[in-house]
Amino acid sequence: MTADFSPFIPWPYLAVLAVVAAILAALGIWRGVRGAWVRAAALVAFCLALANPILFQEQREPLSTIVAVVVDRSQSQDYDGRRAQTDKALAELKDRLARFPQIETRIVEAADSPESEAPSTRLFSALTSVLADVPPARVGGAIFITDGQIHDVPDINQKLGFDAPIHGLISGKPDEFDRRIEIVSAPRFGIVGEQQKLTFRVVDDGKAQGTAEVTIRLNGNEIATEVAEPGTDVPFSFTVPRGGNNILEFAVNGVPGEVTETNNRAVHVLDGIRENLRVLLVSGEPHAGERAWRNLLKSDAAVDLVHFTILRPPEKQDGTPINELSLIAFPTRELFVDKISEFDLIIFDRYQHRGVLPILYYDNIAQYVQNGGALLIAAGPEHAGNDSIAATPLSAVLPANPTGVMNEKGFYPRLSDEGKKHPVTRGLEGAASEPPQWGRWFRTVDVDRPLGQTVMEAADGKPLLVLNRVGKGRVAMLLSDQGWLWARGFEGGGPHVSLYRRTAHWLMQEPALEEEALTARAKGRTLEITRQTIEGDPGLATLTYPSGKTEELTLAQREPGLYSAEVKTTETGLFEVANDELTTLVHVGNVDAPEFKAAISTEDKLRPWAEQTKGLVHRLASADGATDLPSILPVRGAVRVADDQRLSLRMTDETVLRGINSLSLFTGLFGLAALLLLISATWYREGR
Repeated sequence: MTADFSPFIPWPYLAVLAVVAAILAALGIWRGVRGAWVRAAALVAFCLALANPILFQEQREPLSTIVAVVVDRSQSQDYDGRRAQTDKALAELKDRLARFPQIETRIVEAADSPESEAPSTRLFSALTSVLADVPPARVGGAIFITDGQIHDVPDINQKLGFDAPIHGLISGKPDEFDRRIEIVSAPRFGIVGEQQKLTFRVVDDGKAQGTAEVTIRLNGNEIATEVAEPGTDVPFSFTVPRGGNNILEFAVNGVPGEVTETNNRAVHVLDGIRENLRVLLVSGEPHAGERAWRNLLKSDAAVDLVHFTILRPPEKQDGTPINELSLIAFPTRELFVDKISEFDLIIFDRYQHRGVLPILYYDNIAQYVQNGGALLIAAGPEHAGNDSIAATPLSAVLPANPTGVMNEKGFYPRLSDEGKKHPVTRGLEGAASEPPQWGRWFRTVDVDRPLGQTVMEAADGKPLLVLNRVGKGRVAMLLSDQGWLWARGFEGGGPHVSLYRRTAHWLMQEPALEEEALTARAKGRTLEITRQTIEGDPGLATLTYPSGKTEELTLAQREPGLYSAEVKTTETGLFEVANDELTTLVHVGNVDAPEFKAAISTEDKLRPWAEQTKGLVHRLASADGATDLPSILPVRGAVRVADDQRLSLRMTDETVLRGINSLSLFTGLFGLAALLLLISATWYREGR
């Protein structure tokens, strides 16, 4: 109850009146006038009546105490029965808190964001969010139900915004241990053919488990096995085998009884870069198509082109001195013996055997292909003649032999059934219509039944572009010299740049142009799986999740030779996709995500905050596996002493104002009676 004044006249006038009344009363008392004290009381009552004193009484209702319960729903809670412990503890805790009518429970479940690239357990962020609209004085405490692996624990010197206990209920077993492997440092790019170094580390969380054996695979092929001491950085060197993505997989042997084996593998993706593609182009004679090849190769800054054109073969002797012809001697030995292995691609453009290259050098070229080299034959009429290079030792690696006949007939180059599926020719602009939306060619070299894949056909279904694998290398034969018609725009031209470039990149084993390939990539939490094949429907693909569960996926045909599937997933980590004999790995989320760096449950991260706020960190599961939940202890005022058996909660003293009752002391009958009483007493005293 409180008192206030609401004067009928302004305070300055009332003050003057009060001073005059005080002087009169004091003068009367000093002179001993009869009834001076009663008269003074009447004056005081009159001044109070003008001041109008009012009594106020507030009607207040006590507010509830807010208790936040933060539930960990991160991926690590799926390990070893932790989720069941969490659900059981949450249900029992809700029941116990409901027994206290003055406690209001706010439950927030903290899970990974569906779009998060670096999943982590952010429980304190969830706590801040759920208490954002709560005054600090109403917060009774916060209870975390978690495995203890929290990645946003604030510094102990920071302020939480409230003064109440922090408690932790820890899921998981008290004696857990886990083995994991992590990439410490590794390059993102590497030059093809050169060595690169990286460092990895095996970590034993919990009790040590002795030395570990690490199996290392590169692009699915096992390349090494290393013995690692847990906690020690291990350097590893490897050679970048190809351009594009190269996937290194490190798998450490599991330990019986460990929390999870999902973190026993780590991957690193390295982009292979060719320092410079070295291409040797040998033109047998000047012709219209020679410039198309040269322009294509010279337009690529990553290509070092060595181009020779045979202007005068040995049998052509006209007595003109070499220096007057401005020619250089063809360095056959240097190119085809000493440095042949340095070339990524050799192209014979309308070349014929006329004694420029010794027979032995053709055998060197064949061995170059067998050992992983690339050879492209762009054939013209000379390939069907007596001096064809198909009559040399090079024939051992050629996919087709000429019959000696030239097919002289206008035709539209068409994709074969295999060509519609093959990544070299699939989707070539203009190929979808009939006839194709490009210009005609007019002659091809007739060959016998070719090996490998015939991806383009000439008139009457004759082979036009043949691709084949030989040993570790590859060979392509373009059985016409008419590609320059497309380059010149004849009858609208055609996609000669795409065709030539794809063929060259397939020969140099570009991963994106493999006929049989399985790839997967992550876009946020969506997995995109792509299967390239020229064999037909590849069937079901098997997806293995980081948690170990598997799922069969139907690969739908997107276009000929290309099948795909999309999967939205809530899990993050290393996924494995398998189809037929092909497998691939893909990592969803950041490979350095905190969620996968440690998997054992721990009390250490919450304990400093619990000790500072007089809270309790309690493990839900005891050594014998039983689940135990502490009781609730409401405390009036600040919690000054920690209780190691109960969850202390600070009960609030806050109230809310519901209404106000007011009473004017000198208004109404009560005020009138008081004034009449005092005036009557004054008259009575003076009348005696």
